[in-house]
Amino acid sequence: MTPVPSTTGAIGGTTASATTPDAARLHKASQSFEAIFTRQMLAAAHQTNFGDTLWGDDKGEDTFKTMRDERFADIAAQSGALGLGKQIEAQLSAHLPIVLAATPGSKG
Repeated sequence: MTPVPSTTGAIGGTTASATTPDAARLHKASQSFEAIFTRQMLAAAHQTNFGDTLWGDDKGEDTFKTMRDERFADIAAQSGALGLGKQIEAQLSAHLPIVLAATPGSKG
């Protein structure tokens, strides 16, 4: 079976690479957005109350969960585990200006 190539960018199936400052900023912003989104999902999941815990209400445990969730969200975003950041980057990279390489003898 032949794998189906994914279309990840606006031109020729490429994403904005980190070769331009705008593309690098877009990559970082989309990764950060994925991390924030993941943190919000985890925070909402932790608001569910299943009754009393074994040791009662522990603020230390809440702090640990928050720190753990933040780290997990950062790792998930950096690895692209959810794919949200990649999709945002691919969508928005279509709006980045195309930078053409300068040829020898050309000005600019």
